[in-house]
Amino acid sequence: MIPLPDIRAAAERIAGRVHRTPILSAASLGARAGVRLYLKCENLQKTGSFKPRGALNKVLSLSAEERARGLVTVSAGNHAQAVAWAAQIAGAACTVVMPTAAPQSKIDATRGYGAEIVLHDDRATLFDRLAEVRDARGLAFVHPFDDPDVVAGAGTIGLEILEDFADVDVVVVPVGGGGVLSGIASAIKQVRPRVRVVAVELAEGPGLAPALAAGKPVPVTRPWGTLADGMTPPFVGSLAVQIAREAVDEIVGVTEAAIADAMKLLMTRAKLYVEGGGAAATAALLDGTLRLPAGARVVALVSGGNVDLSRVPRD
Repeated sequence: MIPLPDIRAAAERIAGRVHRTPILSAASLGARAGVRLYLKCENLQKTGSFKPRGALNKVLSLSAEERARGLVTVSAGNHAQAVAWAAQIAGAACTVVMPTAAPQSKIDATRGYGAEIVLHDDRATLFDRLAEVRDARGLAFVHPFDDPDVVAGAGTIGLEILEDFADVDVVVVPVGGGGVLSGIASAIKQVRPRVRVVAVELAEGPGLAPALAAGKPVPVTRPWGTLADGMTPPFVGSLAVQIAREAVDEIVGVTEAAIADAMKLLMTRAKLYVEGGGAAATAALLDGTLRLPAGARVVALVSGGNVDLSRVPRD
């Protein structure tokens, strides 16, 4: 796991620059699942997702020489925005490789933070294109999920959950590349090992379960046009594979239909503007995929709120 002192150091490093997001009760939604449900609202974070925690921790951990060379990353949107935002704070140039099929709203937002966008058609070779750009320009790479500094930053969410809700029984976290899961699980299991950590991934394109079965990261096929674009990197990181084996209690898959239903309910009942990936943890509870003891005190991570309005599910 990421060492607890590293996660605490990340919390100090990014303090005052990112929001300490609230944990809000969602009684009516919890009643549907038979649990006491609370939502950790990272959709209210800077740039609209949890990603600035890890991106900023990484950028501020780089040397002045590395920042002066400029930064590069690869992302479908939320990490792209976060690194561009962090680069502004650090006074560094930023280049982002993004899939051509990324939501236009996320491409525009990333460009709005001052980043140069390099579009690439094939999601399966995004990291190859990233390597070409990085090597040609000598840029410092800020990995979206498989970097200890990035994961330590994400782990600050776990610290906040335990500090603000000491009696929590279960924490439910969506997983794409596995960075936020790795960070939260590392923090929780080192501070309060009794708390269960559940990973939720796309049933139509799972990544963590196949990687654990193989014992290493493996290329995975992800669905195109999914509502949960933030959960579709081409593989799960090696850190996630190692940490999940030790610190994740259960993995479940959630369907696209369940995510769409959860988005609607979070918007109408909880009054939260939530993207597909941000609704995945709640979706696993609402559709019965994840079954927990009656009355369990559950925190579901609402990981982001950068909704592409063209993809909002309609009746």
